[in-house]
Amino acid sequence: MAVIKSFKAMRFTGKAGDLKSLVCPPYDIINEAEREEYLKTNEYNIIRLELPRDGDDPYAEAGMTLKKWLREEILAIDETPALYIYEEEFLAAGIRRKVKGFTCRVRLEEFSAGVVLPHEETLSKAKTDRFNLMCAAKSNFSAVQSLYFDEQNTVFPIIDALSQRAPDNEITDGAGVVHRLWVVTEQDKISEIVKLMVDKKIYIADGHHRYETALHYRKHLAGQGKSIDENHPANHVMMHLVNMENDGLVVFPTHRVVRRLPGFNMENVLKGCKRYFEVSDCADAEQALSGCEKENKKAFVMYTGGESKLLVLKDVEVMKELLPGKSQVYRNLDVSVLHTLVLERLLGIDKENMANQKNLVYTRSVPEAYAAVDNGEANCAFLMNPTKVSEIAEVSGANEKMPQKSTYFYPKLITGLAMNPLFDK
Repeated sequence: MAVIKSFKAMRFTGKAGDLKSLVCPPYDIINEAEREEYLKTNEYNIIRLELPRDGDDPYAEAGMTLKKWLREEILAIDETPALYIYEEEFLAAGIRRKVKGFTCRVRLEEFSAGVVLPHEETLSKAKTDRFNLMCAAKSNFSAVQSLYFDEQNTVFPIIDALSQRAPDNEITDGAGVVHRLWVVTEQDKISEIVKLMVDKKIYIADGHHRYETALHYRKHLAGQGKSIDENHPANHVMMHLVNMENDGLVVFPTHRVVRRLPGFNMENVLKGCKRYFEVSDCADAEQALSGCEKENKKAFVMYTGGESKLLVLKDVEVMKELLPGKSQVYRNLDVSVLHTLVLERLLGIDKENMANQKNLVYTRSVPEAYAAVDNGEANCAFLMNPTKVSEIAEVSGANEKMPQKSTYFYPKLITGLAMNPLFDK
């Protein structure tokens, strides 16, 4: 069963300055130039802790900086345990949307328990980085984003009613996304939500690395002889929960860029693709992909520099032959088709290579994918349709994981509104 609880969040005080200048997007989509710009705007920006770069040991430096900010009351830990209702309002494809959920602590469960379910593979380098930071700072600076089914619509009406008042915090970020936070301390309402969540499974949408790192951190402390009982903060992870039926949920595609592949020959690749795909010229990649999605065709666009080719799978039955041990929903994913038939079989990029991002990198930006090929940094790029939210739930429910970077939930949770200390106040 899913065990959630309220907690005393660590938040910025007025001494730190304007809240808009203190928050940032997730660390893994920020480059070094952007990081420096955040710190120029405000030296207390959370990026100093979430993506440390200072000193000979940046992780240790982040831990010392956190203690200093708490001592100087730049950050403070709330006096009363709370749930933190969080809403994002944004534009996607010209449509204004809102998505609202709540941030809490969730008891850590091994994936084998079937309570918290992943949907994609992770990258080892990212987990090492997050583990080093967690050991040094003993905090979750950003939440794991997760989903849950609520077919009877029992939880959302409660959090919606609790957030009808003016928010405790509201900011608009540089991308125009409005972020609102309500601090809920009403114990009777918190208890009601906790009870309603008990019978639910939790599906990780974004933050697999953070969740797996939290599991590793708990084992690390236990290995040091520390008692990790039910109430120990390290037995939980900060998580933001949104109901699966929320009509504000948006998933963008993550495109694949093939680079520095030895012996790459475009003609041979296209010839190999014709065995499995109908290959045709493509003038407008996004329009072609949208059309294929509406017709439920498995397709992607291969950009070769100056021209694009639409690849449409001829026969889905080939995936059953190649992946007999996988579920039908897994075999039918566009990303499974691309990885299995093209990246692995035709280009020889195996799973270890993908995990290490040796010859394969990822981007959400189509212009960025094009530019990498045009300027010679990459051999080719594959443009994808987005994975559906329903597919994420089905793959998770089948105890399977999609290839890494199969989904990109938008907008990302902002970092710095509420943080989870893994130490006693």
